[in-house]
Amino acid sequence: MTTTKLSGKARADALADLAGWAEASGRDAIHKSFKFADFNQAWGFMTRVALAAEKADHHPEWSNVYNRVEILLSTHDAGGVTEKDIALAKFIDQAAT
Repeated sequence: MTTTKLSGKARADALADLAGWAEASGRDAIHKSFKFADFNQAWGFMTRVALAAEKADHHPEWSNVYNRVEILLSTHDAGGVTEKDIALAKFIDQAAT
């Protein structure tokens, strides 16, 4: 998996495959909001994502308030969105179901 910034058609195609993910305003990043039934479900989701992120050595920026989790992804070493972000976003979507 490369850490080269995605741009042009490659970036558009990658984002088209991610339901609910959008470009972050003012940053070369993508973001998505998640809402769960309660805090316990939100925390369990965050735990699953944290374990996968640590294994991939690619960590999200996120916040949690009760049943809501906000996630922002960007590859800091590359200065923007890369395939690493797309792969983690796909895992995050699976973990949320």
